[in-house]
Amino acid sequence: MNLFLIVAIVFVVMFLSSAIRILNEYERGVIFRLGRIIGCKGPGLIILIPVIDKMMRISLRLVTLDVPPQDVITRDNVSVKVSAVLYFRVMEPNKAVVEVENFLYATSQLAQTTLRSVCGQAELDQLLAEREHINIKLQEILDKQTDPWGIKVTNVELKHIDLPDEMKRAMAKQAEAERERRAKIIHAEGEFQAAAKLGEAADIINDKPIALQLRYLQTLTEVASEKNSTTIFPIPIDLFKPFLKLAELCEKK
Repeated sequence: MNLFLIVAIVFVVMFLSSAIRILNEYERGVIFRLGRIIGCKGPGLIILIPVIDKMMRISLRLVTLDVPPQDVITRDNVSVKVSAVLYFRVMEPNKAVVEVENFLYATSQLAQTTLRSVCGQAELDQLLAEREHINIKLQEILDKQTDPWGIKVTNVELKHIDLPDEMKRAMAKQAEAERERRAKIIHAEGEFQAAAKLGEAADIINDKPIALQLRYLQTLTEVASEKNSTTIFPIPIDLFKPFLKLAELCEKK
């Protein structure tokens, strides 16, 4: 009798251990009964029929997938290595189990091939300057292709673009030349504006000669403020014109 009771207890424990499943809040269980899918259950306590039922756990949390560096040849024939990070989640557990064998592996491979394809259609300057546009394009393509698997791709970000050393040196030379060009343009614009202002000043002095005398006095004040031992005072030739005219009159007489 005792032996029978022990066997019964063991049988009950084994039955419960194989029949009862507990799923967390972020998990769902896809139930197969005799090979046919009967639905998705969870979270909480799930009771299965031993031997007949089989359950597969699927997490609904956001998955972060690291896309390894891919060798890409851009449209302008530059070889680069591009890596990215992919964010997605399972929206329909039934499809994620039935439609694809391993949705994590399939999504990873799809992300790698799509990354090479999209980056290969862009030029290097676009790849460096228009990352946001490329991210959106990658997200749209991956989301459309993984939708039949019950997967939602929420975001794709280019993580790193590794350029060849010779390309880095060429870009550094280009940036330096661009800075020199801007410096020369700014210097030329300054010279042009200064020449224009000097022309305006010359026109004012031509109309009002007294302005030149005032400028002389101002220059003298500035020189005197420097505490120099020697002061050079410019005397305009116009001051001598009355004396020259007087001398000419005296000679005529």
